[in-house]
Amino acid sequence: MKKQKTAARQSKSAVTRRLFMQGGKVRLFLGITVAAGGLLSILIVVQAHYLSLLIDDIFLKNGSGGWGWLLALLAVIVGRAVLNWVGDASASKAAGLVKKTLREALLKHILKLGPAYTRGERSGELTNTAMEGVEALDAYYSQYLPQFFLTMLVPLVVVVAVFSADVLSGVVLLVTMPILPVFMILIGLQAQAKSQKQFNILSQMSAHFLDVLQGLTTLKLFGRSHHQEETIARVSERYRQRTMGVLRIAFLSALVMEVGATISTAIVAVEIGLRLLYGQIEFQSAFFVLLLAPEFYQPLRTVGQRFHASTSGIAAASRIFEILDTPTPDGSETDKPAEPKTVPPTRPAALGLRFEGVSFAYPTADGPRPALENVDFTIERGVKIALAGPSGAGKSTVAQLILRFIRPTAGRIVVETEGGNFPLEEMDAKAWRELVAWVPQNPYLFNDSVLENIRLGKPDATEAEVIAAARQAHAHDFIAGLPQGYATILGERGARLSGGQIQRLSLARAFMRNAPLLVLDEATSNLDLENEALILDALDKLMAGRTVLMIAHRAALLERADRVIRLEAGRVAGDSAVKEQTLA
Repeated sequence: MKKQKTAARQSKSAVTRRLFMQGGKVRLFLGITVAAGGLLSILIVVQAHYLSLLIDDIFLKNGSGGWGWLLALLAVIVGRAVLNWVGDASASKAAGLVKKTLREALLKHILKLGPAYTRGERSGELTNTAMEGVEALDAYYSQYLPQFFLTMLVPLVVVVAVFSADVLSGVVLLVTMPILPVFMILIGLQAQAKSQKQFNILSQMSAHFLDVLQGLTTLKLFGRSHHQEETIARVSERYRQRTMGVLRIAFLSALVMEVGATISTAIVAVEIGLRLLYGQIEFQSAFFVLLLAPEFYQPLRTVGQRFHASTSGIAAASRIFEILDTPTPDGSETDKPAEPKTVPPTRPAALGLRFEGVSFAYPTADGPRPALENVDFTIERGVKIALAGPSGAGKSTVAQLILRFIRPTAGRIVVETEGGNFPLEEMDAKAWRELVAWVPQNPYLFNDSVLENIRLGKPDATEAEVIAAARQAHAHDFIAGLPQGYATILGERGARLSGGQIQRLSLARAFMRNAPLLVLDEATSNLDLENEALILDALDKLMAGRTVLMIAHRAALLERADRVIRLEAGRVAGDSAVKEQTLA
C-alpha cells in the first residue's frame, strides 16, 4: 500500500517530462521523428492538391496533363512512405536507447542501494519492474510520442491549407476539432488509473510467483504446496479482471473516437456538398477540402489509440523513477556527477574502526524505528572483535554500516590506517569495499560455474588463484567431485549444494578478496559438526593478521575473538576481553 501511494505521487505530467528528457541521443532521434512528421504533413497537403487537380483536369476539363499529375502524385506517395519509415525507425531507435539507458541505470542504482533496500522489497516485483516495466516503455516512444507530434503538426498544416482554399470549411474544422480531444481526455483519465492498478497487480503477481517457486521445496516438505494453488488462481483472476477492464476502456475509446471523427467528417462533407450543388464553391477546391478532412481528424483518432498502448509504460515509469529517486547509502545520485571522495593513498596492510556516537533508525510506515543509539567502541588494527547480544540488539546494523549499505543517522565512523584517519562517510564507497571481505550468514550463489562464483571475490583472478583459495577454504575436495569440477553450473542460490558447501565457497571468495578488514555475520550458524570444524579451521587461516568483526553466538567463534562487545537494545552493554570472560 505504501509503495502504491508513493507511485501515485509521481504525476503523469512529471513522469512524461522525465521520459522525454532521457539523454541527448534520444532527443536527437525524436527530433528526426518530428522533422519527418513535419515534412509528412506537407506531403499530405501536396498529395490532396495533386489528386484534386488530376481528377478536375481529366474528368471535368478533359485535359491531357494527366500523366504529369500521376507522376507527381506517385512521387508524393513514395515520399510519404519514406518519411513514414524514417519516423518509425528513428522512434524505434529512441525507444531502444531509452530502454537500455533506464535498465542500466535501474540495475546500477539498485546495486548502490544495497541489501538494506532490497530486503524491504520483493525480488519478483523488482525483476518485473526492470524487465517488463522497462519493456513497456517501447510503446510510449515508438508509437505514442511520434503520433503525439504528428497530432500537433498535421492538423495545423491541414487547416492552414483548407483556409487557403475555403474559409468556411476551415471554420467548420476548427469548430468540430475540440470534440475528439475532450473525449480522449475523459476516457484517458480512466485508462491511466486502471493501467496503474494493472501494473501494480502484475508486479504483485510476479513477486508472489517467485516467492512460491523459491520456497517450493519447503512447501513440499510441509505438505502446503497445494494451498498455493488457490492463492495463485485468485491473483491471476484479479489480473485478468484488471486487464479486461483496461481493454474495455481501450475499445470504448476507439469507438468514441471513430464515431466523433466520422460525424465531424460528415459535417464537412455535407457542408461542401450543399455549397457545390448551389455553385458556391468550385469542384477542385471542394474535392481538395474533402480529401483533407479525414487527414485532419486521423492523427487525433490515432493518438487516442496509441495513448492506450502507452499507459502501461507510463505506469511502469512511475515505479522506475520512484526507485531511481531513492537516496543511496553513499549519498550519490545516478543522474548527478559524483563528488570526489577520499581514497587512501596506498592499500593499507591493516586498518581499524572507531564508532563515535553512532545512531541509526530504520524508516518504516509508522515512523523511524531506532536500531542503534549513541554507540561508541573501537576496533583496533589487527584485533578480532566479536559482537554478541540478543536478536534485534543491532549487531547486523553495525555490519551494514561498516559495509556502507546504510548511513548513520547521527555520529560517525572513522577508519584508522597507517597513513592517517578518514571518516568512513567521506571515503569512496567502491574503494572502501575493496578493503572489506564479507562472509554473510546466507551467502548468495549465482546460476553460474563454481569458478565464476568464487571469482566474484576477485574478478580478474586466474584459475590457479581460484583453486588455491578453494583449498584454503576446504572446498577443493567437494568441488573436484562435482560432475564438471570447477566448470559445474551450481543453479540459482547454489541449489545443488549443502549449507556447509555453500559457506565454504563464500569463504573461498573472502580468501580471494584478501582484504585487511573481515566481517563475519554468523558464519557458522546452522551447520553440522563436521562442516563447522572445516569452516572454523578455514576461518583461523582467514582471520590471521586481519582486523575482524564477527557477529557470533556460538562459543567456538567467541573463543577466537580478542574482545567481545555486547549490544542490548541498540546500546553497548559490555566490552571485555575474552580471557576476562573465561576467568569470570
